[in-house]
Amino acid sequence: MSVLEVGEADVYYGRVHALRGLSFEVEEGEIVCLLGNNGAGKSTTMNLLSGLVRPKSGRVSWNGIDLATAKPWDIVSAGLIHVPEGRRIFSTMTVHENLLLGGYTLREQKKIAERLEQVYSLMPRLAERRKQQGGTLSGGEQQMVAIGRAIVGGPKLLLLDEPSMGLAPLVVKQVMEIIAAVNAQGTTVLLVEQNARAALKIAHRAYVVETGSVTLSGSAAELAADPRVVEAYLGA
Repeated sequence: MSVLEVGEADVYYGRVHALRGLSFEVEEGEIVCLLGNNGAGKSTTMNLLSGLVRPKSGRVSWNGIDLATAKPWDIVSAGLIHVPEGRRIFSTMTVHENLLLGGYTLREQKKIAERLEQVYSLMPRLAERRKQQGGTLSGGEQQMVAIGRAIVGGPKLLLLDEPSMGLAPLVVKQVMEIIAAVNAQGTTVLLVEQNARAALKIAHRAYVVETGSVTLSGSAAELAADPRVVEAYLGA
């Protein structure tokens, strides 16, 4: 059952046609990956789903909610939570304080406490550094904080924009394992990644986006074996 549907979406930045009839869907419980080079429209897609940009035409719906007109804060409250490119944690706040911000829409302190424990259980390194300022963490640890902050918000659909960017290969592996674990706990994931090799190892399905349109789609295994994907994104 599709919980997220994007149909023939067009987005413009002034005269720049960023998304050109973009269409894809995400089913409940999946990890779906959007692959593509810089400028393909992947981050614009995430901003579209988060209500930060509006489509000029097309359909964008999440569990029956029209994302083309919904306010960003209402989208978050509905369970669609975006971890943006670049992590964007608060450098002068502690790990624990950064994580607490993820629960700003929640009123039940018990629920926030339960989700914090979920994060610390999933990422023990954050528990060790809970009193450390965000700006003193490594890039991988900051990415964990960004993902953990989203988990505290209780995502039904987690949007992850380039979570491996700037990280060493071993840390990329750790971050991807965390994403797979979050999904195994019941959270649907839409993952935007340039690191196609790492993404396809954990994704169920994938779409290739070029110049604002989907040009290829299929299971992760199918795309990993497709010569066009191998040549463009995986290396010979």
